[in-house]
Amino acid sequence: MNISLNQSSKEIILQYLLKNNKATVQEIAHAIDITPQAIRRHLKDLENQNLIDHEIMPLKSGRPQHLYYLSQQGRDLFPQNYGDFAVSFLDTMAETVGENQVSQVLAKQWQKKASFYREHIKGKNLAERVQKLAEIRRREGYMAELYCLNDSHQPGVEKFFLNEHNCAISDVAESYPQVCGHELEMFVSLFPDCKVERTNWINDGEHRCGYLITHE
Repeated sequence: MNISLNQSSKEIILQYLLKNNKATVQEIAHAIDITPQAIRRHLKDLENQNLIDHEIMPLKSGRPQHLYYLSQQGRDLFPQNYGDFAVSFLDTMAETVGENQVSQVLAKQWQKKASFYREHIKGKNLAERVQKLAEIRRREGYMAELYCLNDSHQPGVEKFFLNEHNCAISDVAESYPQVCGHELEMFVSLFPDCKVERTNWINDGEHRCGYLITHE
């Protein structure tokens, strides 16, 4: 798909909707510091391009509000790592050698991925390791953000939250959800001195995947 976004403000709007799932004109305008009138013009253009859609949210009083969100076509603008081909390839493998073999191949792939990550984050303290991982994941198209959740009331405890707004392998994950299990196992293996939990999951209908990394 080759859709030109002539104005950077439209790209910012698309990224905001990807991160926040749904938003009103006022919320978008406040977040990116553009007038509501300009936001409405951009949203109209994006909707005409089938990149976004909206639903009507009734209010107890006053006019109902429009909630805008990315269409599937809009989500496809963000990196998906050739998902259609990958799913088709895995389907062919499943038909040829069976589901168990496919699961073994997927597990092996995540082991290789873990080795790649481990090589790039080794020799660093925890804060540096999670920061480096977030940087790599951003480059891979996951729109990863990292938050430090350290609490002064819990001395000696380090907490980080890895927030990923885009799934770069969403097509594969929808057809073969076991890859998400392997991904969690991979993060656990990268931080053997920490507790790693998945707190949010796109496949559960949420608009992000989130991982809490805790070291005590």
